Amino acid sequence: MCYREERRMGKTTYKRLKGSQNIRQRLLLATLSSSPVLIEDIRANDTLPGLRQHEVSLLRLFEKVSDDCIVEINETGTKLKYKPGIVMGGRHLVHDCGVSRSIGYFLEPLILLGLFAKKPLTIRLKGITNDSKDPSVDTFRSTTLPLLKRFGVPSEGLDLKIESRGSPPHGGGEVVLTIPVVQNLNAVTWTDVGMVKRIRGVTFSTRVSSQFENTMIHAARGIFNNFIPDVHIFTDHKAGTQAGNSPGYGISLVAETNAGCFISADTAIAYAREEETGDIEDEKKELMPPEDVGEQIASILLGEIEQGGVVDSTHQGLLFLLCALCPQDVSKVRSAKLSPYGIEMLRNIRDFLGVKFVIKPDPFTGTVILKCLGCGLKNLNRKVS
Repeated sequence: MCYREERRMGKTTYKRLKGSQNIRQRLLLATLSSSPVLIEDIRANDTLPGLRQHEVSLLRLFEKVSDDCIVEINETGTKLKYKPGIVMGGRHLVHDCGVSRSIGYFLEPLILLGLFAKKPLTIRLKGITNDSKDPSVDTFRSTTLPLLKRFGVPSEGLDLKIESRGSPPHGGGEVVLTIPVVQNLNAVTWTDVGMVKRIRGVTFSTRVSSQFENTMIHAARGIFNNFIPDVHIFTDHKAGTQAGNSPGYGISLVAETNAGCFISADTAIAYAREEETGDIEDEKKELMPPEDVGEQIASILLGEIEQGGVVDSTHQGLLFLLCALCPQDVSKVRSAKLSPYGIEMLRNIRDFLGVKFVIKPDPFTGTVILKCLGCGLKNLNRKVS
């Protein structure tokens, strides 16, 4: 349930929204379009009503990188008033992401804010680096950063450094994100997927035997060797303080095509967080064996490649948003079947930026061609050299 109307409060006009769905998308688009929002009925009928821990943490992060940003939350957390400020960026910033969602949840909105900030952004994020819910920090390095370069973001000053790993439930990982500022993005015509030429990947393990990584690699290679010889999967076994606070292991894979597309898949295995198990600590479930993890993620990656989009399903929303933020020029991209997250992103882009996509299915490949005229977002803070 979600309806919208504009509401005047003093001089500020608030866009009224209802419900808790895709709060992250809405807050990001509200900030980029400088639209104050009033969100009501946030999980009003739930046993635990209101904003979740990670959503409040995201708001605090937005406050950290902005100037003059106003956040008001009522006592129960079911009503949020958010007036975006000027995104400042800055160096030596630190944010603790908590342990209810991984760092990947915070990275997607953060990179877009960083690109349109006043100064380049360098921020240290603490929390969970790899889990099965959000894209891992490895996928971010191997797939998300090259996606930004496609839209004209310079390589210089674009980096994500993994200083220590953190697995659920207690985290303990740290990464340092560096984002340059851009004047504007470049529109793209990107419909050629090409053929997979190589597969790269990285496994990690924290507070478990490093042999787990070799087992995952062997299982994944067993599947890939039937299709392609160029497969390299690196290991990253952390010990001591770099291993965070909880045991875990996982794998992140990326297939690179000869047309410059990066298709990724990742997962991580760890003990469940307390809120997921209902606080029954002594009932620790059996973890999936590393061999099964390797086989499963290799199969998922092959499935993503088969879908035929220029990005994988987790990057759909980001791809559409980058197209919508381009100058007033036509962008044309090929996507796999639209994911629920991608569809919500298209709706929110229409509501906040006024950009509508022309969507045409391609029956021969089972993919979708999307075209849009960008909203022409310019970084007015950055001086033109």
